[in-house]
Parts: sequence; structure tokens; C-alpha cells
Amino acid sequence: MRVLLVHPSPLMYSEIYLRLEPLGLERVATAIAAAGHDVRLLDLQIFRHRDYVHELDAFRPEAVGFSLNYLANVPEVLDLARETKRRLPRCFVFAGGHSGSFIAPEILEHARGAVDCVVRGEGEAIAPRVLEALFDPRLETLPGVVTRHGAGPAPTLADDLDRFPPARHLTRRRRKYFIGVLDPCASAEFTRGCPWDCSFCSAWTFYGRSYRKTSPEAAAEDLARVEEPNVFLVDDVAFVQPEHGYAIGRELERRGIRKEYYLETRCDVLVKNREVFAYWKRLGLHYMFLGLEALDEEGLRLHRKRVTPNENLRALEIARELGLTVAVNIIAEPDWDERRFAIVREWALTVPEIVHLTVATPYPGTETWLTESRRLTSLDYRLFDVQHAVLPTRLPLRRFYEELVRTQEVLNRKHLGVAALRDVAAIALRLALRGQTNFLRSLWKFRRVYNVERQWSDHQQPVTYAMRPPAAPGSPRPRQSELFVHVPVRR
Repeated sequence: MRVLLVHPSPLMYSEIYLRLEPLGLERVATAIAAAGHDVRLLDLQIFRHRDYVHELDAFRPEAVGFSLNYLANVPEVLDLARETKRRLPRCFVFAGGHSGSFIAPEILEHARGAVDCVVRGEGEAIAPRVLEALFDPRLETLPGVVTRHGAGPAPTLADDLDRFPPARHLTRRRRKYFIGVLDPCASAEFTRGCPWDCSFCSAWTFYGRSYRKTSPEAAAEDLARVEEPNVFLVDDVAFVQPEHGYAIGRELERRGIRKEYYLETRCDVLVKNREVFAYWKRLGLHYMFLGLEALDEEGLRLHRKRVTPNENLRALEIARELGLTVAVNIIAEPDWDERRFAIVREWALTVPEIVHLTVATPYPGTETWLTESRRLTSLDYRLFDVQHAVLPTRLPLRRFYEELVRTQEVLNRKHLGVAALRDVAAIALRLALRGQTNFLRSLWKFRRVYNVERQWSDHQQPVTYAMRPPAAPGSPRPRQSELFVHVPVRR
């Protein structure tokens, strides 16, 4: 069977700072190909809608699968699904991914027949089974599969993360993938899941608070196949178990694999497991993302980060001592006023780290989606991208964006302004001489992407597909089992 897998267009944040390969879709592609199907993959972060139409006409797929990891991509995927059915009425259209898993019935309702099923949970094991059962009335009895006629049992977790390595050969124009100065940059996965339960996050609700690891041998083998000199490790929290990090590192040393790495972790994990990060610094770790989220005790408690401000500051000190370049995130709350924005700007200008702001956003699948007592001010999927305010703001909305953009602009000048450019000029020149211009182009995009007029006008767009609001906003904290996509298996 001819199968086309599609990743949708980039979100606002990724227009500047990164463009990551669709690793999950590449793994699903491997599983589908192993079942004997002819698979192609099209990444609309790089290609355009006209390229998708051309692919439909040239390849004539019998099934098209869309990745819906991000809520903001829902309208685009629905429109593409309708266009697919218009051109190829007999083509089977399905969708899956992180965000799609939490709103499967909603997607099918909006699609009005253009999407045949939504696959909840991890896709590697179930996608080939879905293709075996196309248009079969028993389709909705498969684990994690939802159709207009019913839903199967809870999805199952992949029993072996080593089994389906990413089909990187299917992603075209790979030199377009980058994150910051790591240009070009591939992605790799060592673990899945997160054992913490932050109230704003849906990683733990998706995986049922499970935490699984690839084998060190498979991780090293995957990196050995990566042609790019740089790798972003997509794990939600890197090196929770330091012995796993050491084991992978020893395999890399044994094979002589050398890359530059960027990873994400928690501040308390860095403090507790400092030595494994020091070891990886010797292996090529240069960049790290830390989600501080808040500067004060009250903000950390609100997000249930289970860390203290002192732990966060200690983590930053450790990263500096190790010689790592660190980016941190602060969540801008809708109730911030001018003084609060000013405090964050002042703090951010006193530290060497790259500081970025995201806007507090309740997502389906997070605890705050159910407990947030303030009613949503928008039901437009496209605004749920942590760059727009979808809750009532203390400041008038336009004024909120003025302060947000002003803060982002100050921090951007700190790291990418004329003075800061001297520090990266040699890197930018070296990349340009190799024909890599992703990072260089990003330096000039800030004002076009982050500006008050754009963010304000985004709220004025007509809404074709409106989200279902939470049934009872402000309800008591739900039981964790009510939030899970993958139900934990008791051992």
C-alpha cells in the first residue's frame, strides 16, 4: 500500500529559533515500512501546501497520515484532510500524535468524514494494524483507535523503543533542520516519558507517568547513522537515571562517535546528577535548555515544579561551571502587569543565560485545562501555541502584547543584537561558508515574527474550527488516572 505521512507547518516560535526533524513520524514510517508498505514522508515545516498537492497527484497514496503533535496545527490538518478527500475520495485519512490524542472525537467531528480515524497514543505498534484494517467495521476495536462509530480500548505503549529507529532517509532537505547555532541538526531519542507531574504539562499525562529507555547499544547505533554533526536530544528530561547516560556515552566512545549536542533537563536533575552532565560535556554537549518557568516560590508552587528557587539558581551555577550555554524559559502569566514584566527583564539582563518567555496556556491533556477557573478568551486552535494569551489578561490584551514583545526584544538584543553578534560572527561565517544559513537567517526574523500587530491581529481572524471548552472550568483537581492517554501498567 502507498502511504504518505505528513508533518504540518511550523509554529510561531519555530519560525526563528529551530526547525526539528519529525522524529516520531520517522519512527512510525519505519514501522509501516516493516509491514511491507511503500512509505513517503513530507514535512511541511520545509515544504509548502503546493508540494503536498503535487505529492498527492504524483504518488497517489492509498492512505495519508497526519501528525498532530501541536494543537495549533489542527485547522491546517483538517483543511488538508478535506483537500485530500476531494482529490482522492477513496484515500484513507488518519491522524495521530500528542495533542491529537487528547481531542480525538473533536477532530472527527470537525472533519465531517474527511478524517477516517484518529490514533491515540504511540503510533509505531498500532499504525500498521490500522492499515491492515482500512474501512473494516472492526477498525474502532483496535487499541487507541477512534472513529465516528466508536473507540477501541486504551492505547498500548511500545514494548521496545529499540525496535523502530527513525527512517531519516525519508526526510528530504535535511539541511533545513537546525536549533540555534547547531545548523544543521538531527534529533535523537534516548528515553520517553516524564515521572514528574507539572500542572501545565501534558508529557506525563500522555505517557501515564511512565519512563522508558532505549538500550545504550541502540542509542549509539542510531547516532552512528546520523550524518549531521549536531544532534538535539528530544527527551523530556535528560539523564534522570545517570547510569543510562553513562552507558550510552561509553558506547559512543567505543565507536568513536563525536557530535555536538543540545538537550533538555530539569534543574533538580542537573543539581543531583552533575557528574553525568560533566561527562557529556566531554562527549560534545554544548547547549542545554532548562525550564525554570518561574523565579519565585509561589510561581513554582503554582506550576507544581517541585523545585525551589535556590535549586534553580544552583543549577544555573553548575551549568556555568561546566561551560554550557544555557537557555531558560519563564512562563508569562496573564495576570502580569508592567511591573512584573520589568522585574523579569531586569533579572534576565543580569544573567548570562538566554531567557525566553512563553505565555501560560491551558492545553487539553493538562491539569490546568480542567482546573483553570478563568474562562478562555479564545477557542481558536491556532492561538494555543504558548505565544498568544488565551486567558483573560490583567492588562488590556494589546498592552499585554506590547510588554511581552518589549521584553522579548530586549532579550533578543542581548543575545542577537549588534554587540552579541560579535560573539557568534565566526560561527555564522563558518556556517555560511558551508552553505548553512538557517541560523544566519533567523537573526533577522525577530521583528517580523514577534510584533504586537501580528499577535493582536491573530485574535481577529475568523474561526472555522472552534475548540470544545472544558466541561467545567475551575473544577477540583482531577484524579491523575482521568488525564492519562496511556494507562500505567501495574507490575
